[in-house]
Amino acid sequence: MSSENDAAAFVRAGKIEIQATHASRWHVLGILSALMGFASISTDFYLPAMPEMAASLGASTGSVEFTISGFLIGFSLGQLFWGAVSDKYGRRVPVAAGLVLFIIGSAGCAMAENVEAIIIWRIVQALGACAGVVLSRAMVRDLYAGPRAAQMLSTLIAVMAIAPLLGPIIGGQIAAVAGWRAIFWTLVIVGAATLLALFTLPETLPPEKRRQDSLLGAFGRYGKLLGHRKILGYAGVGAFFYSGIYAYIAGTPFAFITYHHVPAEYYGLLFGSGIIGIVATNLMNTRLVPRSGMDTILSRAAFCAMIAGIVLAVASYFDAGGLWGIFVPLLIFVSMTGFIVANSIAGALSDFPEQAGAVSALVGAIQYGSGIAGSGLVGLFADGTPWPMGWVIGLMGVGCVLCVGLVTQDGTEMKQK
Repeated sequence: MSSENDAAAFVRAGKIEIQATHASRWHVLGILSALMGFASISTDFYLPAMPEMAASLGASTGSVEFTISGFLIGFSLGQLFWGAVSDKYGRRVPVAAGLVLFIIGSAGCAMAENVEAIIIWRIVQALGACAGVVLSRAMVRDLYAGPRAAQMLSTLIAVMAIAPLLGPIIGGQIAAVAGWRAIFWTLVIVGAATLLALFTLPETLPPEKRRQDSLLGAFGRYGKLLGHRKILGYAGVGAFFYSGIYAYIAGTPFAFITYHHVPAEYYGLLFGSGIIGIVATNLMNTRLVPRSGMDTILSRAAFCAMIAGIVLAVASYFDAGGLWGIFVPLLIFVSMTGFIVANSIAGALSDFPEQAGAVSALVGAIQYGSGIAGSGLVGLFADGTPWPMGWVIGLMGVGCVLCVGLVTQDGTEMKQK
């Protein structure tokens, strides 16, 4: 089923075999990018509207920030379920079921009358959104291996980055014209359109390659996978980084809009600058991986993230440089996504191709689950200033570097048979 070296290779999908022409490969790439984008659009669309939501619902800043933490709870736990199911039953049906849940959760958020209800519906929304994200990564591993998988993941992330780039901008305009509830109705439409497009995508995991053990046994594999040092290292680097990213996501609407008085409709421009950095580093990663290797790039990026986080913490505490004093280190930290995310996922997947769904789910659950800590800490210690966001991101940058040691230290790693 591997086909990356041939211009006219074939992808086996159950009983279907389609010619992987240049056009069809871009068709698959487009759909996988859309599925990966659900993690971003589920939150980025309503970021500019968070202050408006707080005022409309009579809720505090911290409680609205907890809508992000609620999403991450569903997103992290759901990945463990979908990963195990997909290794046994294939990729496409679980993704379709997840999209249905996403549509239901988005509609629930649009009709909610208080912030507590939104938190609950955000969990439902996340349980569905994570299916597309975790299984699109597994589908890449179905088709590619090693550094080529890291390159393809970087390409996917770069292509789908248009979602978080445009999300806050579009969301800000929708909120300005029709109110914050219209943002969630827009997500309902996006989910339905993606569900229709999914039926044009072939199954990438044929029956002969699926796991034959029970679902209970499939869930038990997660415990065994956690016994591998390098998986813990790769997952740990991504976990601390994602915790910092979600501290950024939860904190910047209030740091930029409320504290530094940036108009809500312009928030997306500042947020989009970070996305441009992510696209640039992902494109760089596709070229650097074959030369320098995943682990080397991952280590250097983690160090850069730590330095940026520490500078941010200092600047936010002393209010040094005003808006630009926090914007520049935030931009550097967020831009490291292109080097850290793809390489940490591809590194964890490299030794376990036969369990791509489970490994992708486990790593994703750990990474996104850690976002609960990042966004939750920002919400818990919210004081109306950027300082809580700053110290959380600085701390998480240090954690990234510490976990790199599990990946790069010498030692013999046992492989799952």
